[in-house]
Formats: sequence, structure tokens, C-alpha cells
Amino acid sequence: MLPIDTSLIKMLTDHYWIKRDFIVQKRSFKGRTFFDKFERIDSPLTQAIINDHKERKIIAAHSLINKFDKVENIVFDYNGRNTERFWHRAQLLLREEGFINFTAYESKTPGHLHLYVHKGHTTLQEGYQIAKMLSMKLNQRLPREWRMFPNPDLPREFNILALPYNLYQKERGASWSKHM
Repeated sequence: MLPIDTSLIKMLTDHYWIKRDFIVQKRSFKGRTFFDKFERIDSPLTQAIINDHKERKIIAAHSLINKFDKVENIVFDYNGRNTERFWHRAQLLLREEGFINFTAYESKTPGHLHLYVHKGHTTLQEGYQIAKMLSMKLNQRLPREWRMFPNPDLPREFNILALPYNLYQKERGASWSKHM
């Protein structure tokens, strides 16, 4: 993945997370117990770390929520079987809802995607509402095979995503939008 590809995400680079082979911490949240295998590293996410991740030496992740409770992206974590159908339906929905900047990346498992909807500085509560609304609208057309981030049902430390491996498709303010 080239540096230009990761710049489309606008991810937080002041810290990152590394997956460990052991449980780093046990957390209780809303009556549920979570076992955390990702350790937070409080140093900048550099291109060297991204390259190690791409070469599969480590599994690195980035946070979706910054220290000011703002989110830059609403993310679909698609784990289904029909990637093309999901991408087609999702891009039609996003265009219809007025989102013109979004990018899909391949994750570690073949056929699974992370679809980043670039929203800009959005409050955390608004991010939760947008994620829920987009998920419900897409659920009317497709069987639910994705998770949405940010997710209010997860602790803040679990609103992270592994760095993507390859670019799948992107949409950047297409020329059709001026005719809408």
C-alpha cells in the first residue's frame, strides 16, 4: 500500500495499536467482558510500521476516535461473501445520502472490506447516529454481514481497525455529483 492510499483515510497517527499473542487487558463494559489483545503504543504511526504491517510482520491498528471525541470516518467492516454486491449497494446508498468521498480497502481476509466514509470532524454522538442510520438503510437491501464503527456498544479502546492491506475501490467527488 502506498503512502497516498493511507492518506485517504485521515487516520490518527499520534498513536497506534499492535496485536499481541496474549491478552493485554480485561475490560468490563455495559455488563459485558472484553478481552483486549491489542496494546496501545503512544508513539507516532510511521511509514516503517505501516510497511511492517503490510509485510505481515505485525498487525497494527489505528483508532477511529480522537482525544477530542471526534471521528473522521464512519466505517463498514464487511465480513460477508459477496464483496462486489456489497460495494455496489453501499456506493449507491452513500451517493444517495450525499456522501461523495469514500474508500474501500481489503482487509487481511480475502473478500472482506473496510469501507471508510470520509465525514470530516464529526462529534462522536453524531458519528454513532450516522453509522446506525447508514447500517439500517443498507440492511434493507442486503443481509447484514458487517459491523459499523464507531460503535457505542464497544469500549472506546475497541473502536479501532487493523490497517488495510490494499486499495479495493475509491470514490472521490465524482463528476456526476454536479448534476444532482
